[in-house]
Amino acid sequence: MSFNTFGHLFRFTSFGESHGAAIGCVVDGCPPRLPLTEADIQLHLDKRRPGQSRFTTQRQEPDAVKIMSGVFTGEDGVQVTTGTPLMLMIENVDQRSKDYSDIKAKYRPGHAGYVYDAKYGIHDYRGGGRSSARETAARVAAGAVARKVLPGVSIRAALVQMGPHKIDPARFDWNEIDKNPFFCPDAKQAKFFEEYLDGVRKSGSSIGAVIEVVAEGVPAGLGAPVYKKLDAELASALMGINAVKGVEIGDGFATAAMNGEDNADEMRMGNAKKPVFLSNHAGGILGGISTGQPIVARFAVKPTSSILTPRKTVDRYGNDTDIMTKGRHDPCVGIRAVPIAEAMVACVLADHYMMHRAQVGEGTAWPFKPGT
Repeated sequence: MSFNTFGHLFRFTSFGESHGAAIGCVVDGCPPRLPLTEADIQLHLDKRRPGQSRFTTQRQEPDAVKIMSGVFTGEDGVQVTTGTPLMLMIENVDQRSKDYSDIKAKYRPGHAGYVYDAKYGIHDYRGGGRSSARETAARVAAGAVARKVLPGVSIRAALVQMGPHKIDPARFDWNEIDKNPFFCPDAKQAKFFEEYLDGVRKSGSSIGAVIEVVAEGVPAGLGAPVYKKLDAELASALMGINAVKGVEIGDGFATAAMNGEDNADEMRMGNAKKPVFLSNHAGGILGGISTGQPIVARFAVKPTSSILTPRKTVDRYGNDTDIMTKGRHDPCVGIRAVPIAEAMVACVLADHYMMHRAQVGEGTAWPFKPGT
């Protein structure tokens, strides 16, 4: 299987399977002299870690990261990156392959099992193998490193819809996302989600969600107007997250119902002799290049295919059959997509920041030198 590497100048290659010995990634292109410890990475992995509430899979993985290479501790006692490849490893400690023994020859409807078998001739029924969302822990680890490359940038994500139920934008409060198990910015709707998802979970079903991610502090100028559009790369990164079926930037699909007057992000000259935008329908990107406004993206996550309700399917041997998936699964996999979204946006922005500096040098966008 090829195509396990993401990025251009800042890039990472992930490895491992859901029920293998370990997962992880090798980060290449990280600048030297950036302070980096395992605690810096663990902070973000803990947000994604399973088994933290009754609303996620009860698989008990500590997701403890080990930095195996690419750092050095100097005489001042500070551990920094060396500029050589960073290997980040996370051991799997709570695999239960026997949970899948009853369905090892069956394809789960809505799951990647059939297409993987059709492509590679191998059906890893143990949690989906390489197709499992377990792999996304490696992306979160790489994203933690990417954040170190981005000076002054805040990247935050939140769950803004579960099933048909949306938050109230008037109650959007970033301070609320760490106060509930859904990363929901609406305290009142988070309470509703508890009862709602309990019902979904107890029925053995699953439900989808919409995640919004916002990057602030990104200056104007990142991206390119043709084949390296910043919004195209962000869309690709977010679409590549497991179970994602749709991505929009800014107002996205809603712009189809707008007229030119409503959609235009009008400008006035600010005190710093830079344009100030009066709205942000474009989501912080125009012509594939960042505007300096907050970059806003949303994506839809489908319901997980692992449910207790019997569904019609076929097996590897050409027989019609039914399937019911037991074991430990997320009733709403969109919850744990929140830190993954932040990580993928961080990796894209770090990559584009480094490409920007390579093309136009110091003094534009960020006047920043790695390690300072």
